[in-house]
Amino acid sequence: KCDLTGLWKNDLGSVMHVSMVSEDGNFFGEYHTAVSSAEKPIEISPLVGSQHLDEDGQCTFGFTVNWKFSDSTAVFVGQCFAEDGKEEALQTSWLLREKVDSLSSDWKATR
Repeated sequence: KCDLTGLWKNDLGSVMHVSMVSEDGNFFGEYHTAVSSAEKPIEISPLVGSQHLDEDGQCTFGFTVNWKFSDSTAVFVGQCFAEDGKEEALQTSWLLREKVDSLSSDWKATR
């Protein structure tokens, strides 16, 4: 059964720490990205999310990261895989929304 509580590291070296998952699936923690195009130094940033708790333990989840070092927010959605005899693995997709100065620049704000 997947438990998101704890430290997670991705292939690029970013680290997510989930402090605790509540009985209803809500969680919070911190995200330290290893990659950034921001001009300011990278800072650990808060995250808040929710996990769908199901019986087979292969839960879906989502969380938002409020980047402290840039005018942007990221959302992640994914699924936790807990196969017999293997470590838990998270597979995610993400969107990053950067602040732009005008509506005409909206086209370049999300990646």
